[in-house]
Amino acid sequence: MPIATPEVYVEMLDRAKANEFAYPAINVTSSETLNAALRGFAEAESDGIIQISTGGAEFASGTKVKDMVTGAVALAEFAHVVAEKYPVNIALHTDHCPKDKLDGYVRPLVAISQERVDRGLNPLFQSHMWDGSAVPLDENLKIAAELLDLTAKAKIILEIEVGVVGGEEDGVVAEINEKLYTTPEDYLKTVDALGAGEKGRYLVAATFGNVHGVYKPGNVKLRPEILKQGQEVVAEKLGLPAGSKPFDLVFHGGSGSLLEEIHEAVSYGVIKMNIDTDTQYAFTRPIVGHMFTNYDGVLKIDGEVGNKKAYDPRSYLKAAEQGMAARIAQACEHLKSSGRMIAG
Repeated sequence: MPIATPEVYVEMLDRAKANEFAYPAINVTSSETLNAALRGFAEAESDGIIQISTGGAEFASGTKVKDMVTGAVALAEFAHVVAEKYPVNIALHTDHCPKDKLDGYVRPLVAISQERVDRGLNPLFQSHMWDGSAVPLDENLKIAAELLDLTAKAKIILEIEVGVVGGEEDGVVAEINEKLYTTPEDYLKTVDALGAGEKGRYLVAATFGNVHGVYKPGNVKLRPEILKQGQEVVAEKLGLPAGSKPFDLVFHGGSGSLLEEIHEAVSYGVIKMNIDTDTQYAFTRPIVGHMFTNYDGVLKIDGEVGNKKAYDPRSYLKAAEQGMAARIAQACEHLKSSGRMIAG
C-alpha cells in the first residue's frame, strides 16, 4: 500500500484508541533498517509507524553531508516508493526535535509538506514531534501552539512531550528526577493551550517514569496510573463522560518495561509506543554473529584472500533485516491489549 494518506493515518489512530491497542513506532537510520521495519509490520499483518530522529536523519544523509533535512527527505522518498510493495499502511513520523533544531529540521520539513499539499499531493510526513521537555512548560506549549497551526494546515499531526523522558537519546540527555511524572496541572495547561482537537490533532507524550536507553525492570518506577489521572482531569474539564480518553498518548522510553505495564498504559489511551533500543540490538546481533562465525572469511588473515561471500554486505544485512523484522513483529503482538492490531 502507499504511505498512509492523512485520512488513513487518522483512521489508524482512531482505530487504535477505540480498540485499545498501540502501534510500534520504529526508529530507522538507513534504507536497510527501513526495509526491516516494513518487513516486520508486514509479517505481523499490522499497520505501523516508522520514524526518523534528528541524528538518524543526519546519518542517513551521509557522514560527509550530515544534513538532517536531506537525510529525512531521502528516507521518506525511499519509503514512499518501497512501501507500495507491502500490504500494510505505514505512517512516517519524525522523532524528538529539541528547540535548537526546529529551524533546521521540523520547520523545513513542514514547509516541504505544505508545498506538496498546495500542489494537491499528500504531505511527505504524516506527523512530527516537537520535544519541548527541556524548556519551561509555558514556553513548550507556546511553541507547540505555533507549530500546531502550521501542521494542521499541512495535514500533519503534531506530537509534543509534556514532562521529561529521562536518559539519553541522540545526544539529548535528561535527568532522572520528579519531572519524569506529568502532573494533572500539566495536562490541563496542555488542553488550554492546544485545545481538544478543534485547532488541529496532536499526540501527547506524557511521562510516567519513562527513561530512554537500556534499563532493567525495577530501575525506574513506571506509574501508568498517571496517564489515567491525566485523561480524567481533562475529561472532567471538557465535560466528557466518565471513562473518556481525550488525549492520544505516546509511550516513550519503554525498553525493559513489563508487559503488564505496557498493557495498562495502552488501556489508558496510549496509541503509539516508540521502540528504538530493542530494534537496534535486534538488527546488530545477527551481524555480530556473522562476523564471529565467519571470522576468517570476512578478514584477509595472514595474506589470505578471505571469502567474498562472507564479507559481501548483503550476506549479513539480510540476517540483520530478518532479526529486526522479527523483533518488530513481536512488538506488534505485545502492543495488542483488548483489541486487534491489524492492517486496515
